[in-house]
Amino acid sequence: MSRTPSAALEAHGLSATLGSVEVLHGIDLSLAVGRWTSIVGPNGAGKSTLLKALAGLLAHRGEVRLFGEAQAAVPARVRARRLSWLGQSGMGEGSADDLMVYDVAMLGRLPHQRWLAAPSETDRDAVERALRSTQAWEWRDRPLGQLSGGERQRVLLARALAVEAELLLMDEPLANLDPPHQADWMQTTRELVAQGRTVVSVLHELPMALAADELVVMNRGRVVHHGACADPATHAALEQVFDHRIRVHRVADQWIALPR
Repeated sequence: MSRTPSAALEAHGLSATLGSVEVLHGIDLSLAVGRWTSIVGPNGAGKSTLLKALAGLLAHRGEVRLFGEAQAAVPARVRARRLSWLGQSGMGEGSADDLMVYDVAMLGRLPHQRWLAAPSETDRDAVERALRSTQAWEWRDRPLGQLSGGERQRVLLARALAVEAELLLMDEPLANLDPPHQADWMQTTRELVAQGRTVVSVLHELPMALAADELVVMNRGRVVHHGACADPATHAALEQVFDHRIRVHRVADQWIALPR
């Protein structure tokens, strides 16, 4: 009988070099299935680099395992259905500005479609759900280039959600979002986890990061702590990597980080 893996992502001896500089140093990490994990740390800690390596988007040394399988052995199409990615740079192509919002979100369904096949009813339903969940449905016939930074971010989030992957990796997903839509993102994340999916996010917004289930605290290319967000040891590690310039407090039943 096959055993359901307890980890969505695992890293063993993970190292990476950008140019001539080693930015990740022998990281060992296990991220549990059905949990929301946030990766935090000061600028230059290696947070985004780690997320890209875990997603298979960056050359690295060591091993990454996706739901118990060696990532390198998982066919690209299968990986694209199981793992959804939202990066800092969004589409990464200036020409994407000419695409309609609906078509951008539909790109998330490509791993589920046969080559050159028209979108199915299932694809259309998934895209509508994703656009509605990010309050972007009303712009579906507008070019991406006509949207503000925050509106664009919500469309790109919808594209990631439309994949309906078991695992979502998001690098600074709150960029350009105003506080109400940041709260919407957190609610969406909680709903995904309640459905049994796994979310891993790199966040600069420490109060939002502390609302996750687990925190990975990084500094200088290493994981210095990995633990529950409510654990005092996690708070101590977080305060330490920011040179004790912040302090974690509990306010109105939630953890927040305030200037010391």
